[in-house]
Amino acid sequence: MTGFARHEDSFTTPQGEISWGWELRSLNGRGLDLRLRLPSRFDRLEAALRKKLSNAFSRGSIAVSLSYRDDAGEGGFIVNEAVLAQAIAAINDVRLKTETELPRPEGILSLRGVLSSEAPALDDENAQKLDGAILQSLDKAIAALAIARAEEGAELATILNAQIDEIEKLTNQAQALEEETLGQIKTRISAQIKTLLDDAKIDEDRLAQEAALLAVKADIREEIDRLKAHIDAARALLAKGGVVGRKLDFLTQEFNREANTLCSKTPGMALKNIGLSLKTVIDQFREQIQNVE
Repeated sequence: MTGFARHEDSFTTPQGEISWGWELRSLNGRGLDLRLRLPSRFDRLEAALRKKLSNAFSRGSIAVSLSYRDDAGEGGFIVNEAVLAQAIAAINDVRLKTETELPRPEGILSLRGVLSSEAPALDDENAQKLDGAILQSLDKAIAALAIARAEEGAELATILNAQIDEIEKLTNQAQALEEETLGQIKTRISAQIKTLLDDAKIDEDRLAQEAALLAVKADIREEIDRLKAHIDAARALLAKGGVVGRKLDFLTQEFNREANTLCSKTPGMALKNIGLSLKTVIDQFREQIQNVE
């Protein structure tokens, strides 16, 4: 399901105030795909973030970003001499193997780990408190995203229930036509035989046997019964709510299987047209199911 949430918060340390903002965006997806963008300073929180998000959501492509501002760390920048030395050594090694121009200083400073903002390190107690505050604020952002997804889910439930109603309507139409099938088959066979035999007398018992055999082959009562059972199951899942997307996806496959069988077994165009209409609605239902958690 799609959704968006943002939550901002702050934490006061002995060195100054740190403020941050969580931004969560959710798009449709079959499984759960988490994409995290964290400042390197907070890479240590990734495992906890993934656990919280996995506990809250089961489907969707969710992009999570964390932005922060550290008022205590605005004094300047520091150069990591050890990393700088490694970078220069690597550059010199490359220049021994191939002719290249000397890199510009700003290019070297842009290498990861060479230059960092100067921020006083927090003691262990305040670092743990900061981590806890950031994770607690993530819970609020997750709750807001869940509400946004639930609101979309309510609208989606209306659409899905309407599609189930249409599936039921077509199923009932197929059932009504199926009950007339035996008589139609008998009439058609009788007409064909009369044409072939030039109105010769027809053995009614033999005609009934042939009609019965064809009716058995065209019998769709089992398909109708299974379609009705799937309709009841789909409605029960939607009424139950919660994480039902995968179960509904499975039901969609079952719906489609019965519709395909109905189309292949029915001799008349009226039933075939109903079967084709069923397949169309079922396909629309399947597309919407991809948005359900």
